[in-house]
Amino acid sequence: MRGILSIFVFIIVLAGCSSNANTEKQSAGGEQAVKATPQSTSSQKDSIDEYQPNSQVTDDRSLLKVGQTFSDDKGKAVLKDIKQVNQTYKIGDVELTVKEMKLIHLRPDYSMIDYFHVLTHDEEFDFVKVFVDIKNTSSKKVNVAPIALMKTNTGETFDWNKDIYLEELNGELEGGAEKSGNLGFIVNASSCHAHDEQSTDKKKKEIKWIEITTSDVFDQNHKKISNSKKIKIEF
Repeated sequence: MRGILSIFVFIIVLAGCSSNANTEKQSAGGEQAVKATPQSTSSQKDSIDEYQPNSQVTDDRSLLKVGQTFSDDKGKAVLKDIKQVNQTYKIGDVELTVKEMKLIHLRPDYSMIDYFHVLTHDEEFDFVKVFVDIKNTSSKKVNVAPIALMKTNTGETFDWNKDIYLEELNGELEGGAEKSGNLGFIVNASSCHAHDEQSTDKKKKEIKWIEITTSDVFDQNHKKISNSKKIKIEF
């Protein structure tokens, strides 16, 4: 597993995957859950409020209670579950703050269907979304990915390239730089064009927890300085 995660970050470095250090924070994690420290509620709320809506996925910031809905030009979202996590995980010189986790049912606008068809042929679906902050506390550049792998209690596993937000949270993080944004993964998805809606719903399993595995952390010379971490979050 470490080999795969190491190769993943190395590919990012070679491809010159750069981060937007002024608008987001980047993450690190590992093979064992690390001790979490609560963050200031006000600072966490501010970063989410200042978040610029994603160009592909409906804005969910107003969804704070189960059952609430929000519609925009990208579709209609319904909040199915929410967990205010507000925990910080320190891995070497990188701090990863997981602010919130949501389970959202999304019916994309017709104009967005092709975008999601790469991952599912369902016209509407559930996805798990995690809002994170990432900070490089050192003065030197590092390379890291906040979620290289994610799995759920239902047995589904997702790697980084199934993220629907694509907000460039992976890759280089300059010294002292921060990133913040969303990562999301479609769950209980159908892979075929034609399906019986009722039978599909019966197969869906309740999402009770997710486990995040970050990449290893590398320095600017591509040398590993921290191992990957695993972080389990329950609804």
